[in-house]
Amino acid sequence: MFIIGEKINGMFKNVSEAIATKNKLIIQELAKKQLDAGADALDVNVGPASAEPLADMEWLITTIREVTDKPIAVDTTKLAVMEKGLSLAGPGSILNSTSGQKEKLDILIPLAKKYNAKVIALTMTKSGVPANAEARLEIAANIVASAMEYGLEIENLFIDAIILPVNVAQDHAPAVLETIKQCKLICDPPPKTILGLSNVSQKTVDRPLVDRTFLVMALASGLDAAICNPLDKELMDSMITAELLLGKQLYCDSYLEAYRKK
Repeated sequence: MFIIGEKINGMFKNVSEAIATKNKLIIQELAKKQLDAGADALDVNVGPASAEPLADMEWLITTIREVTDKPIAVDTTKLAVMEKGLSLAGPGSILNSTSGQKEKLDILIPLAKKYNAKVIALTMTKSGVPANAEARLEIAANIVASAMEYGLEIENLFIDAIILPVNVAQDHAPAVLETIKQCKLICDPPPKTILGLSNVSQKTVDRPLVDRTFLVMALASGLDAAICNPLDKELMDSMITAELLLGKQLYCDSYLEAYRKK
């Protein structure tokens, strides 16, 4: 499973303070800790409070690039900030994200192609997030069609079925799992699937338990990737064990240790 570490985000107080004071050490330690814990890539978001998002994104990415060349998911809704981030992050990085609106796909997929980046695309439009799997899949199919139109390799496309907080949208969880399953049938090869996992547990009492339970359920439905907290050891252990039980790795008594050494 492809893990994108979520911790370098200006919504977190320590990251927001590090950006404001230009404290490289905090950002670089967060980057290294997430990668050491099993992250394959790092999500980078300056946060909504940034007064200078373009400059802050440039500072974050150059700071991270001093300690690792692992892929970066440039996480922003601002086009200029996205382009600056992708230009600095380098090939193999990730555009996070576009919606299923045609006008956004027509801008952001060519931008990803320009910088040899992968794309995370959300199954939502101007009308919002659909409540059922059928409508989510229709959006996903339109996203795939746009990717093909612009020559983006489908294996570089991640469909995010958008899990909403269980305490306000409990009925969406089964629809998300069904969407993940059905995305495998859209085309051959199929797009990859991804979730912003921590959304499911927003404002719940036991967030780690909700997160790891839903992650295991999503893995059983065919999930390929997640933006999550790799520093949560129980979450990572649950992911590794689920992949073991799904036959994605060979069993040995020290399978957790073996996985982490890969």
